[in-house]
Amino acid sequence: MQEKYNLKYAVAAVRGQLKRVGNDLISKELLNKPLCQLSDTEQKEIIELGEKMGFKLHYFKNSDRQLPRVNKVLGFLKSIYFESLLDVGSGRGVFLLPFLDEFPYIQVCSIDILDKRIALLSDLSNGGIEQLSVQKANLCCQPYADNSFDVVTLLEVLEHIPQVEKAIRSAVNMARKYVIVTVPSKEDDNPEHIHLLTKDKLTEYFNACGVKKLSFDGVPGHLFMIAKMEK
Repeated sequence: MQEKYNLKYAVAAVRGQLKRVGNDLISKELLNKPLCQLSDTEQKEIIELGEKMGFKLHYFKNSDRQLPRVNKVLGFLKSIYFESLLDVGSGRGVFLLPFLDEFPYIQVCSIDILDKRIALLSDLSNGGIEQLSVQKANLCCQPYADNSFDVVTLLEVLEHIPQVEKAIRSAVNMARKYVIVTVPSKEDDNPEHIHLLTKDKLTEYFNACGVKKLSFDGVPGHLFMIAKMEK
């Protein structure tokens, strides 16, 4: 069991889905007990029920592999002090889940525009991942007030957004300290990628928002950028 799943997230996902769809096959105690207080037997019972009901738990399978771009972002975050983070376009949690593991005491908010992604992440939050809050929101509409988060992450996001300049301005407005960006570094065959955002283009867009302190690096297939706010 422990080798197959990251138990914390798999259990939270099952409990969140059970709360959402309604089910009387599990006690209220097991649905609401803090994750850290669940016994191995109780965790096994919850996951077996989730598998029986056909819940999608493959997102939470354990793996020794972590994407280089995710490691790059986590490495930078370990070098700074921050208390809150907004992750834009969290998707299936490729960055978000490793972040939650590395920073268990940091409050993180996740936004996405796709209902299926919001449902997945909301299940985690409702199932016991208390540091995580989730909202369906469009970055271009700036869903939070100025200076709401120490860090805003835009990881594999900007290349999908038609109004990319507006999206960047919203992120800059909401960030107190840093905006972190990763984008593909070359053309690919993904039809959802509508921009190739080069170093020059990102510099132009962030400079237009008044952000001058930019640093760039590369990881395989991706451009990594840190924008430091001056407010």
